[in-house]
Amino acid sequence: MGDQAAGDIVLDVAALRVLAHPMRLTLLEHLRQRGPATARQLAEHYEIDSGAASYHLRQLAAGGLIEEDTQRGTRRDRWWQARHRSSVHDPVRGGPDEREDSRGYLHAVLLAYSEQLRRLAYTAPLLPDEWYEASTFSNYALRLTPAELNELKSELAAVVNKYRHREDDAGTPVAFQLHGFPLLEPDDDT
Repeated sequence: MGDQAAGDIVLDVAALRVLAHPMRLTLLEHLRQRGPATARQLAEHYEIDSGAASYHLRQLAAGGLIEEDTQRGTRRDRWWQARHRSSVHDPVRGGPDEREDSRGYLHAVLLAYSEQLRRLAYTAPLLPDEWYEASTFSNYALRLTPAELNELKSELAAVVNKYRHREDDAGTPVAFQLHGFPLLEPDDDT
């Protein structure tokens, strides 16, 4: 979506394969948004086994997406941090060899987002008034061609990039998700 910004990683086939698991995406986003953490902390937060959390973190590290934070912890209590601010994957950039991995990644992204929304269902009613009033939960039904969807995607990326390039760390981490896809039924002609 749009131009690659400083701190972004363009996902290659190997990274797509690593991220083709929703829990890995969830853990990676947690480290990006909230900073370094241990497997034990992440396991407790997401209510998963600490061994499973450790396994997923090792897979993310092997894929070059996270690294050990050597300034914290001990050999027994390892801290992990994200290596990049965000991931960029645009299916149009990949070739036919990447298509299957790209689709696996998309599936994992959708599962991770749905889990994030499920968790939000319990916390959104408890948001402070200021954050509740600033939040948006919108759904737009548009009629677009593939070219128009690409144009919309580029225009929205330009707006998002305006806020991504801040020099300071002011503010609170905010999940801002945009989804654009055709609402096709199996018997639709495309």
